[in-house]
Amino acid sequence: MQLTDIDGAGSGRVTVWRCIGCGRIEGPQPCIGVCQDRKVELVDAAVHDEALAQFDRAREHLQVLADVVRRLAHTMPREGEWERTYRVLQAQARHALAVSLSSIPSRDRPERPAPVRD
Repeated sequence: MQLTDIDGAGSGRVTVWRCIGCGRIEGPQPCIGVCQDRKVELVDAAVHDEALAQFDRAREHLQVLADVVRRLAHTMPREGEWERTYRVLQAQARHALAVSLSSIPSRDRPERPAPVRD
């Protein structure tokens, strides 16, 4: 059974019958007499969808933070403006963290580190 050929869209999804007692899985497929059974790993569509949603959130989070890092890497303050520039970049970084972390459930958020004083 080719998962990418079942629905014609290449999504990798196939609808099968699963026994609620033993877990046996069967999928309707016309047999042409040359079948060989192979072990395959399937994942529940809801689990797959949640994993994709988490991946999309992580990608968005990465993009927001990459924008801040890009600004930091390519910003050259004028003479005597280092502290002001640092404060602006720090505020942008805090905002980016707040925005990107807001989409992550609180139980999955990384711990906030203690402030560092020079």
